[in-house]
Amino acid sequence: MNVENAPWITDQSRSLLAQRGHAWLLSGPAGLGQYALALGLVKAWLCEKSHADGACGQCGSCHAIDVRTHADLCVLMPETWMLELGWPLAEKAQADLDEKKRKPSKEIRIEAMRDAVDFSQRTSARGRGKAVLVYPAEDMNGFTANALLKTLEEPPGDVRFVLASEAAHQLLPTIRSRCLVHSMVWPGQALAMQWLGAQGLEPTQAGVALRACGGRPEAALYWARSGQDPALWAAIPLAMARGDLQTVRDWTPQQLLGTQQQLCHDLMAMSVSGAPRFFASQDLNFQVPLADLAQWSATLRDHRRTMDHPFNTGLFIEMLMAQAQSVLAKRNSLT
Repeated sequence: MNVENAPWITDQSRSLLAQRGHAWLLSGPAGLGQYALALGLVKAWLCEKSHADGACGQCGSCHAIDVRTHADLCVLMPETWMLELGWPLAEKAQADLDEKKRKPSKEIRIEAMRDAVDFSQRTSARGRGKAVLVYPAEDMNGFTANALLKTLEEPPGDVRFVLASEAAHQLLPTIRSRCLVHSMVWPGQALAMQWLGAQGLEPTQAGVALRACGGRPEAALYWARSGQDPALWAAIPLAMARGDLQTVRDWTPQQLLGTQQQLCHDLMAMSVSGAPRFFASQDLNFQVPLADLAQWSATLRDHRRTMDHPFNTGLFIEMLMAQAQSVLAKRNSLT
């Protein structure tokens, strides 16, 4: 899934490369291409033949990044993300996982940040400076964030940082203040549909995926390629109201929780004469008291905060569906 060359990403890359700064913070909701833009920036910074539009994509530096071996690039991610995106782990971390001493970390570990601090103080191997890419930046714990802060306060002369975040409000204010903040551009419907079509999605499939992901094209492409059934999306509101477990039998708890939050959002919006964002209006032909929706929304937020706790998946899904059915049982038809 090559989002790096999407038109809204290349436009932003061109703009950012024309500006000066040692640390950037790319901020915006998930699914807009923060990681792709961050990777494009570090490629251009380290490229041997970079131009106004970014990296050349052909030189030895670009190739080294593509194969994850560039000596002047340090990537900081949770180990789960590193493994998913093909970045190598530190030797000790990989040995711990191979020996099953622990599971891959879901946050950026302090050991990795200490390695990054050491990296930033070393001499550039290729002579074009060094770069540190942090994603998702909100996955730093307190110790990790403070270690990064010290480096941002007194950055070595030849290292640049790019932090990509899908929840920048969770970062330390002192980290945000030491970065140039860039808000990710939200591409329009026509541009997003055109790009999704170029990725092989049929118009109907692209339209449903884009709506299901709230207009975020990268997320829409992932949604479509993850095996989601576009024809099923319109039936989800009534399936939730019926407590139909068969409809969600293959879903993960995270997927179900996210979908219920989307449904709750749209019903709340419509209850105050707003427009739905994730579902079509004709698929929400009922109304639920706003007070009940507000309580449901708060309950779903509480569940989101405890998603990493151990639980029985089947029972958790049954509970979510039972809660949805209880709230939506109070619906009144709008037709």
